[in-house]
Amino acid sequence: MTSVAPGQEQESLVRRRPSLRRRLLLYLLVPMLALLLVDAVVTYAVSLAYSNRVHDRDLADDAVTLATMLRTQSPHGDISSQARFLLEYDPDGRDYFSIRSSNRGLIAGSRHLPPAGKPALPGSPPRLYDVRLNHTPLRAARLAVLDPNNRHDILQITVAESLHSRHVVARQILLMSIPLQLGLIGALLALVWIGVRYGLRVIEPLTAKLARREHDLSPIDDHDVPVELLPLTRTIDALFARLREVLAQQERFIADAAHQLRTPLAGLRLQAERAARFAIDPRAVDALQHIERLTERAARASAQLLSLTRAQSRPRELQALDLGILLPAWVGQRVYDAIAQNIDLGLETTDEPAWLLGDTHGLEEALNNLIDNALRHTPSGGTVTVGLGADSPDWLSLRVDDSGPGVPDELLPRLGERFFRAPDAAEGGTGLGLAIVQRITDKHGGTLQFSRSTLGGLAVIMRLPRLHAGETTGTSVVTHANA
Repeated sequence: MTSVAPGQEQESLVRRRPSLRRRLLLYLLVPMLALLLVDAVVTYAVSLAYSNRVHDRDLADDAVTLATMLRTQSPHGDISSQARFLLEYDPDGRDYFSIRSSNRGLIAGSRHLPPAGKPALPGSPPRLYDVRLNHTPLRAARLAVLDPNNRHDILQITVAESLHSRHVVARQILLMSIPLQLGLIGALLALVWIGVRYGLRVIEPLTAKLARREHDLSPIDDHDVPVELLPLTRTIDALFARLREVLAQQERFIADAAHQLRTPLAGLRLQAERAARFAIDPRAVDALQHIERLTERAARASAQLLSLTRAQSRPRELQALDLGILLPAWVGQRVYDAIAQNIDLGLETTDEPAWLLGDTHGLEEALNNLIDNALRHTPSGGTVTVGLGADSPDWLSLRVDDSGPGVPDELLPRLGERFFRAPDAAEGGTGLGLAIVQRITDKHGGTLQFSRSTLGGLAVIMRLPRLHAGETTGTSVVTHANA
């Protein structure tokens, strides 16, 4: 059995995947080719009809010319050899003529040319008809004139030609028109391809809008959605509605469960501390202290679940904030925690305003979780630095660095997942702190990045959209609900 590389298999699946552009072009190309075939048949029929009309007119003119020549140049009805040659010669086929007298019979011309069924009358225009000579179809014109030498005799003048030249002319017209038609169809297909290509670009804004949403499950704004895509967008909206309901139920369950756990956990911890004061056996004291630690950890997890639920719920009203003013106060509240752990907690900021559209409580909670994470993983005597800067005129950068052991590079993409903790993480963590920061960052339209810190540990960078001068006055916006 021949093995197929994964890349080749994926490329084969992409090639077999249905393409709307290819299907539209195919549906247009096949009818156009059929239309070209029908057009060729119609063109040939029209060309042949036109050729017949021209040749019939020439044939009638030849009959009139022969009659005139008999009256003026051949009073006895004889035809010279030069005139006979001109009458019978045709480079594309063969011409025939005959002059028959009512009294004398055949005077000149082809003896084999069959006579018309009904004689023509003198003074009437040439009569055109079809006839066969030795199974060869001919087109003939008959004209009747009075014999110049005998007014009582009528001469029937017949001129006939084969149909070969008519078909040759029709084919020439067809061959001349086919390249033009092919060129027109090719140009039309090119225009259709360009039209389909640019017409399908109307989907790109919708695709980009959905790609930018990430956790946003609000209904799609369909004022600029094409009519043909409305069933799809409404189906997506219905799916979003079901997902919102499921997530809301999940959030309510987590919030209720966390809230219900707080009271029993607090009581359990209180009773464990009380029992430890009266315990005599060292093993009982150690067990009770272990219960206290586990209870504290469970209570912290419960509180973090509540914070995560708040971070994922409908946000508060976003207002213009200056992080350059708020950040020192927020960091100052954690200085005592850092001193208790013998860790140097520093702040690096700039003097220029750092305005953004944000939720004060949410951003403070995100910073507290980042500082908690850094303090927990930084050993005694280490350093934690909070920095605020501007990566560009449009983005602010809130950075927290620590001198802890850091996180392996292969695990950095997983940071921010709920309940994920590195294998060598310090005890007491719940795996929810960075997940809360991730949700708060998403709600503010920012990005969260994890990398190796210059201090040797982990660097967490929150990039948030910046407000420019003139946008900070009277700014108050409520965003859509995020998942």
